[in-house]
Amino acid sequence: MDLVTLIYEKSAAFPDAETYGLKSQIRRAAVSVPSNVAEGAARSSSKEFLQYLSISRGSLSELETQWLIARNL
Repeated sequence: MDLVTLIYEKSAAFPDAETYGLKSQIRRAAVSVPSNVAEGAARSSSKEFLQYLSISRGSLSELETQWLIARNL
């Protein structure tokens, strides 16, 4: 959740033109990480929890890629 806070703070400086583009994508990917961890933790089996952790890891990769694109732009 600290990552989400950091992403929101840093992406606030993005140009207004990115409000519905990269800024929005980055924020959604960041929020997805702890959300999937929480959802997986609430499931009834370790197998399901691991599946949601895997989804969270995918969201982290997505976030990293989007952040690199934003930095390059």
